[in-house]
Order: sequence, then C-alpha cells, then structure tokens
Amino acid sequence: MTLPNVAYFSMEIALDQSLSTYSGGLGFLAGSHMHSAGYLGLPMVGVTMLWSYGYYDQRIDSEGNVEVAYTRKQYDFLTDINVTVDVKVFGEDAKVKVFKVEPELFGACPVYLLTTDIPENSEEVRKISHKLYDGDEKTRISQVIMSVGGVRALQAAGVNFDIIHMNEGHALPAAFELLNQTQDFNKVKEMTVFTTHTPVAAGNEVHWVDTLLEGGFFSGLPRHQAVELGGENFSLTVAALRISRMANAVSQLHGLVANKMWEWVEGRCPIRAITNAVNLHHWQDKRINAQKTDEELLAAKREMKQELFEYIADTTGKRFDPDVLTITWARRFADYKRAWMIFMDKDRITKLLNENKVQLIFSGKFHPDDTMGREMFNNILKHSYNLKNVVVLPNYELKLSALLKKGTDVWMNTPLRPFEASGTSGMSANMNGALHLSIYDGWAVEGTFTGLNGYTVNYPGLDDDISWEERHWKDYECIMGMIENDIIPTYYSNKAKWATLMRNAIKTSEAYFNSDRMVIEYYNRIYKPIAKGGAEEGDDTSDVKIAENPNLDAWTFSNIK
Repeated sequence: MTLPNVAYFSMEIALDQSLSTYSGGLGFLAGSHMHSAGYLGLPMVGVTMLWSYGYYDQRIDSEGNVEVAYTRKQYDFLTDINVTVDVKVFGEDAKVKVFKVEPELFGACPVYLLTTDIPENSEEVRKISHKLYDGDEKTRISQVIMSVGGVRALQAAGVNFDIIHMNEGHALPAAFELLNQTQDFNKVKEMTVFTTHTPVAAGNEVHWVDTLLEGGFFSGLPRHQAVELGGENFSLTVAALRISRMANAVSQLHGLVANKMWEWVEGRCPIRAITNAVNLHHWQDKRINAQKTDEELLAAKREMKQELFEYIADTTGKRFDPDVLTITWARRFADYKRAWMIFMDKDRITKLLNENKVQLIFSGKFHPDDTMGREMFNNILKHSYNLKNVVVLPNYELKLSALLKKGTDVWMNTPLRPFEASGTSGMSANMNGALHLSIYDGWAVEGTFTGLNGYTVNYPGLDDDISWEERHWKDYECIMGMIENDIIPTYYSNKAKWATLMRNAIKTSEAYFNSDRMVIEYYNRIYKPIAKGGAEEGDDTSDVKIAENPNLDAWTFSNIK
C-alpha cells in the first residue's frame, strides 16, 4: 500500500534555535515530528507561520522582575519559492508569501513558512504574522485563518497531499478551505485528521461564530452549517472532531480523559491515543551512551552539569556545585503546572538548600497576557534572590532546554492531574540520564516507574473528589517525601543504584519515547489506519474524574453545547 502524502499544519514548529517559530511544548513536539519524518524519509511536509518577532524574548529588568520584549528576526537561510497566495481576512485582501525550510538544513522533512509581513500588505495585515499567539482576538483569529493560505500555498507550489493533519484546532480553516474547493464534506472528512493536545481552556479556543464569519474563517460555509459543527460560541475543537475522519490524544491517559471530556459531541470522530515522543537524534547528548561503566556514566553527567553551571554563573552570577543533587522544573508557567509546589513549606525546602543537599533550577515562559503566570514567575524569581541554591533562567528555548536536560539529575513535573496531557520534556531529560520525578499524569503513567527509572506520585484516592488545597498538600507531601527519603539517600549513598536508575531511564526513553516510533504509529493508526472504522481498545471513556476548577474552565462546556 502506498503511503499517503501528509501535510502537517501547526501554528508553531521548533526545528532549530535559529528559527524562532515556536513558543514551547507544542512547538517542540511538532519539531520532533518533522525531524523524524525527515529522518525516516516519510512523505510529509510541514506548514506553519514565519513569525517576524517569534513568541517573545524574556528578560529580567532592573527591578528584578520579568519583562516581555520583542526583537525582529532576520533570516537568510530560507528558500524563497516565489509563491504568493491571496487570503481574504476581515474583508481585506492579504498577500501571503511562502518560504521553505529545505530538508538538508535541519534534517527534517520540508517545512513551508507563511508570512503576511511584506510591503504589499497594510500594517493591519502585516502584523498578523508578527507575534505568535497574539493576545488581540481579531489578530489571533486572523492568524488561525492563515491555514487557508497554507492549503493554497501547497497547491500553488505543486505539493500534493492526501491528508491534512491539524495539530490543534488552529489549523481548522484548512479543512473549510478544502470544503469550499470540493463541496464534498465526506471527501474532506476522509482526508482530515486532528490532534487534541490539552484539556485546559487555552488549548481549546472558542470564538463567537459571527466574528469568525466576518473574518473569513469558514471559506464561505453558511452560518447555520458552521453552528451545526461548532456551536454559536464556536469551539474549534468540537468542529475539528466533527470534520475529521480520526483524531488522537497525546498519551494513553489523555485518550481516556479526552474521550470522557468530549463524549457529548454528537457526530464526533473516534479519538485514539498516540503517546507523544521526542526526537532522539536531536535531543540526546552523544556522550550519554558512550560510557561503559557506572563511573564513566556518572562522570559524563558531572561534565554536562558543569557545562550547565557555567551558563548559570555567566547568566545569573550564581555558582552551582556539580556534586550536589540538581532538580530542574522547566516548562510553561501555567497555574495547573504548579511551579510553586516545592515552596509550599518554605522552611522544609530551605533546610535542604542550606545543607547543600539540593540545588533548584526553574525556567519557562508564560503567555504575555497571563497575569497569573507572570506573577508565578516573579514570585519564584524573588525566592531565587533570597534563597541559597535556587536559580531562575529566563528565555527558555531549544538550546537552554537541551542544556538543562543534559545537566540536571532530576526533572520535576508537578501538574494537577489529569490536566497534563503529555508533558514531553521529561522524555528528552530521560534520554540524557535525568530521572523523572512526576505527578502520576501524562506520559509518566506509561514510562516512569518508581524505583526503576524515576519516581511518580501515586497514592490511594488519587482521583477522589477533594478540594484543590487538599490535593496540593497531598501531592506536595509525596514529592517531598520522595526527595527526602528516596532520592537524596540514593544519590549520595548508593551511586551504583543511581547509575542503574539513569541507565534504565535512558533505555526506556530510547525504546518507546523516540518520535521515530510516534510518527510510524501516526501512519499506521491515523494517516492510513491498518484497521479502519470504529475506535480501538483504549479509545473508550474512563472513570478518571473530571471536575470543575474555577481556574481551569475547560471542563465546563455548556456555553458551546
């Protein structure tokens, strides 16, 4: 059977530090998808935006607080394929110019980049491709509509595709453009697949249908048909589930949660679970597998820690000790990820810090309009000024992420279960011999086994209906108990066991959490399913509790039913 040609649409794709077309985990995942498709020689292309200012640059100001800054990027390594297409956005004609990332540049499959930031357009149109995830609703909708330009760009460039893969709901207008061209809903449905990445509200956008109509979101689809697909308060996720042949969640637990979460959606496609993964060839340090003995492995990790600590000293002025247990929390600063958890009993962690038992590193970005995320970042930043052995590193991007994963001993993940759909950062940390210390959520349910290759927080009543405050304290006590009673004694007093844990973490990530496996699984189960038709075992709903959280309103959908 001939493999289908796949066009992978994503608002962000992280191919290389030099190309600022990503914000965080979604982009990292998309980048691994592109790298593995290129490595395996699979018939796939990527489609994304060329953001003139990237996401944003994160800096620390003179008052010691985080600030958001923007720097225009200049790229001289992209191929101008001499293709420009027209897209009407909010009644205005937008010229969309197309550039290409050649496969040999970063070892990925071909990726096409769209920009409206050209002289032929008005200032209003040019700013559509200025900033990733712009907070202005009209600009944000216009950015989403650019997936219409992606379809037209591929067609103008002579790129054939059999499947449109919508990586999150941002690519939904691509399906409407195909519907406009074919006037055949079943044909569009047959060639469209969809990945849902998160149960939280920010990842499941909702806009008033008339605003979307005004913007050109539906490519001529009548209002009543748009409402049938996504509701008057139009849900991109709901419509994507109805217009796709197949959808997938990004871990086995998330598959259960997503099926339960969207079970009310009539006419939705099956949601299968394909666990995220990261690209081994991109993320793993070559030194990690070159060591034969425990002593050599531990020495290689110490060397990588020294390299990270040189960066920390140069950036912050703090000097860390490569012989001290180093724990890193690095990911998006969103409330449900609970960066603050380890400071819930400040005296308890301060004792370990002052005794040089642990060193703590924090890094990550928040959305520029997320005041809670900014406040969380600044609060931990203040802790780093007042506490020994604590540092916060701004501007978390590909290079810093790699440096952290290579140079840390323990990669800590503290989400509020079950809101962490996957949490892939721990996979690439594992590939570099860092142990995963995680709440029993996301991919940790499948790949982190306490005492074998890391540590997970799992206890009786894990999904009981209890208050958020009680849940936070319960999780905190488990995390600290593991650090004090298992991790610290093993790290300092049983180096042979620590080295075994490291080797097991490396082997586990190489065996299953390599994106080469993930992309092959997409081909076999989503792009060209070996077994077409209904849902598979494991795609059904579960008894995982989903409760209403005042800070995480994605669980309540009455406004879009």
